[in-house]
Amino acid sequence: MATDHRTLHNRVLAVLGPAIAGDEYAVGHTFTLQGLEQDFGVSRTVAREAVRVMESMRLVVSRPRTGIRVRPRREWNIFDPQLIRWRLAGDGRMDQLRSLNELRAAVEPAAAALSARHGDAEERARLAVVAEQMAATGRAGDLEAFLELDIAFHRRILELSGNEMFAGLAQVVAEVLVGRTSYHLMPLTPRPEALRLHLAVAQAIRDGLPDVAEAAMRSIVTEVSTALEDDAPPNDAPSA
Repeated sequence: MATDHRTLHNRVLAVLGPAIAGDEYAVGHTFTLQGLEQDFGVSRTVAREAVRVMESMRLVVSRPRTGIRVRPRREWNIFDPQLIRWRLAGDGRMDQLRSLNELRAAVEPAAAALSARHGDAEERARLAVVAEQMAATGRAGDLEAFLELDIAFHRRILELSGNEMFAGLAQVVAEVLVGRTSYHLMPLTPRPEALRLHLAVAQAIRDGLPDVAEAAMRSIVTEVSTALEDDAPPNDAPSA
């Protein structure tokens, strides 16, 4: 029965979550548990479970007698991976990717420098191996394997930095990488310059060269920003 509840409340979330994240409901729009029961054909328990998930993301606030109200975007838990996925699925996809990449630009170069300074020597050496594997799968056009390695590469750097706040952003960075691939914003074969830069970052971290690692990682993020602009639809423009 618990599994049935999860399946049903996921069905509610699969509709309501992207709709709220995509601004289909105005700030202050109010739902009721009774209305959700009727609209989705679910029990009160299932409707309440779905609302609790959205409350955890701060998409909505539930109050007795006033219903379930949509919160302003500034109050959302914008680092929640599920919320990021919902926003990437909507019309504001390019805005979300740009925003996430700007976060990467602020964090990943510093993380690369810290990794070169303080990272475990054995882990730094393993990172260079991952970069070499990335280059091989990228040149072969195996985007699935490349994506898996790319996520591991960036996660390791954030963790190697020794900064727990940076490490806590690993899943957020992963969503950027997955989003670009899922929505066909990656070339069929990764750009040679991107492969070269990943190798440069890994080698600089392995060799304990923080300034070189930081500069190379900054170039990676800049390359992604340029690629996002190149791949954006002609009429795509940042929303207000």
